[in-house]
Amino acid sequence: MENIKIKNVTKIFDGYFKAVNNVSLEINSGELFSFLGPSGCGKTTLLRMIAGFEVPTTGQILIGDEDITFLPPYKRPVNTVFQNFSLFPHMTVFENVAFGLKIKKLPKDEIKDRVFEMLKVVKMESEVNKFPSQISGGQKQRVAIARALINKPKVLLLDEPLAALDLKLRQHMLIELQNIHDVVGITFIYVTHDQSEAISISDRLAVMNEGKIIQFGTPDEIYEKPKTIFAANFIGDTNLISAEVIAKYDDYIALKCDAGNGDVFEIDSAVPFNPEIGQKLTVSLRPEKIAISRTPPEMKDDFNLVEGTVEDILYYGSHTHYIVRVGNLRIRVFDQHKRVYVDKTGLDWEEKVYLYWHDTDTHLIDEVLNESL
Repeated sequence: MENIKIKNVTKIFDGYFKAVNNVSLEINSGELFSFLGPSGCGKTTLLRMIAGFEVPTTGQILIGDEDITFLPPYKRPVNTVFQNFSLFPHMTVFENVAFGLKIKKLPKDEIKDRVFEMLKVVKMESEVNKFPSQISGGQKQRVAIARALINKPKVLLLDEPLAALDLKLRQHMLIELQNIHDVVGITFIYVTHDQSEAISISDRLAVMNEGKIIQFGTPDEIYEKPKTIFAANFIGDTNLISAEVIAKYDDYIALKCDAGNGDVFEIDSAVPFNPEIGQKLTVSLRPEKIAISRTPPEMKDDFNLVEGTVEDILYYGSHTHYIVRVGNLRIRVFDQHKRVYVDKTGLDWEEKVYLYWHDTDTHLIDEVLNESL
């Protein structure tokens, strides 16, 4: 198993700017791993150091037991797919994919067999004689992937590979990328600022900000149990609420929220840290976890229940986004459109409503909320 090990890697530009700041992690062989974060967070710089296009200021990068920190790109068992495809416009699809093999001066029959085999993997075997100008953006991306894989690298690096495509095509190509990964079985490292891409495609992912890894783990771990306010706010939509611990019991913790109306939230006591009574922290509450209704639920055990007033309504097709005023808070709720209750009618502006959610969905973060967020 040739895992990729990144050990205490720092990259400083211009003598002072830390693009990557003391990053350490291990990527498993055969994994589809993503670096996710906003522009300027260091994710592309980290990818370029794995590729060999940048050299770390300090630290090591290893593939298996081989230290590749200072190896030039052409000596690394790594290939990169770029955002702009970088296809040769004067070459056909076949010639673009075959380019690396021709440089190695392999026999023509072997080149032909390997190119057609790879084009079959990316479902482009019927387009071999077309030029890049004659195929779509999604097809260009498949050709770029085939060209990167043809030399059988141990690692494929993908730098914002779908950014130039429209939404529908991006969604389609995500499925295709997963299928290609399953077929070839090598390690894919994917860089993106789009959290929906990273969550849907990754075995594991690392959330980055200001050159550091904020959190890494499986998509569901990071989405359901973010460790920081930044991770909670960056991955998906969430309600961030200031709160204070007012009581601790065997099976739950009581929190006073910063709503100015005396509401108390309860949370399952199985939290990743041990908050003290009086401690101020932040609650992350996902909008899709909240039920909204004109009447309170019949069963109230294990539920948090608050009353509020509908302030804004946004229709999104698959769901309606409600913004509900609860004391001093504005809580967002996603109500999925279903036909289970045929007599259910939509809510109106200024209507009084009840919000309720299970106490296990009240996630605690051991940080104090910055009100400027």
